[in-house]
Amino acid sequence: MLIHPWDAPRDDAEWQQWLAVHDFGQLVVNGLDGEPPHVQPLHFVYDAERGEVVTHLARPNPMWPALSAHPEVVLSVVDDYVYVPGPWQAAPEEPPEHGTPTSFYAAVQLRCRAHVVDDPAEKAELLNRQVGHFQPEGGSAPVAVGEVPYGRLLSGLRGVRLEVTGVRAKFKYANHRTEQVKDRVAASLAQRNGPRDAAARDHLLRRRTG
Repeated sequence: MLIHPWDAPRDDAEWQQWLAVHDFGQLVVNGLDGEPPHVQPLHFVYDAERGEVVTHLARPNPMWPALSAHPEVVLSVVDDYVYVPGPWQAAPEEPPEHGTPTSFYAAVQLRCRAHVVDDPAEKAELLNRQVGHFQPEGGSAPVAVGEVPYGRLLSGLRGVRLEVTGVRAKFKYANHRTEQVKDRVAASLAQRNGPRDAAARDHLLRRRTG
């Protein structure tokens, strides 16, 4: 992923705060014997204090042999993306039709070392951490070994702890454009008001004043 200096996060807190509420991504694992990489969409929980991500997959998932052979993986998360028409980005001195179309997006790529969790008690703790994150209002029974309703399901899945060893993050929101262009783009996003336009506009405004 190309990251220009103007698109880089200002500090770790910027991407960590974004990742805390963007918790669905794609786990990429190298294939075996010349096969293409495995790409698994999944929910996850990022724990900044522990420097790790926790998730789980079904035991029949075909990526397990590749994960065991190649525990160095990438978790990729992309969101708040929108298409930006060329006229929105035209410089004040040029015709609108000469503006360059582009994409806005936020992206975080975590390079990790994967640790498979098979101990039933550790899997139960990992699953309870996930449910606590996604379902803070409660309403579901805790996962406990040998207890209903979820104890019998533990054998059908494997937990994964992803130890974060590197981070690449990017917030591409007209950061290098003039203030006049940024004003136009922000106003145009508000007027269009399509999917993710509000989030993209928030990033643009936040990064110009932060």
